[in-house]
Amino acid sequence: MTISISKEETPEGTKFTMTEEKKIDPKKYIEFVEKTTSDPSTYFDKLMLRLSELEVQDANVPKLTTAALGITAEAGEFAEIVKKIFLQGKPYNEENILHMKKELGDIMWYMAQACIALDTDFNELMKINVDKLSARYPEGSFSVYYSENRKVGDL
Repeated sequence: MTISISKEETPEGTKFTMTEEKKIDPKKYIEFVEKTTSDPSTYFDKLMLRLSELEVQDANVPKLTTAALGITAEAGEFAEIVKKIFLQGKPYNEENILHMKKELGDIMWYMAQACIALDTDFNELMKINVDKLSARYPEGSFSVYYSENRKVGDL
């Protein structure tokens, strides 16, 4: 039996909850994963069919794929540098700052790929983001409560 503790920020303050969790049989978990995986994630022919359907709907599958995989990979490289600086004693110096900037530049390149695929630009993305966060934080500043308790449709 494992005990987990969860933390919740409420308007009244921080609330902690303890729950007991039973161990899950790894074989049963694999069965669960197989049952809850979509056909395009399991079968190549189903994946190709889905990608073909998306192409017909004018989705730019190659650019979206490039963007999604590239942003994720480059964000991991950026995070790796930060991790090593924060946790492993890597120096916070000009060389490593430049390295982080280069990784952010790579992320921007993949963001541009996504913008091309979605027929948008950085300015539109910034406006969408400002609108989203302004609606989420009605007082105009960050709030743990609103960060954790979002309205329906707030992604």
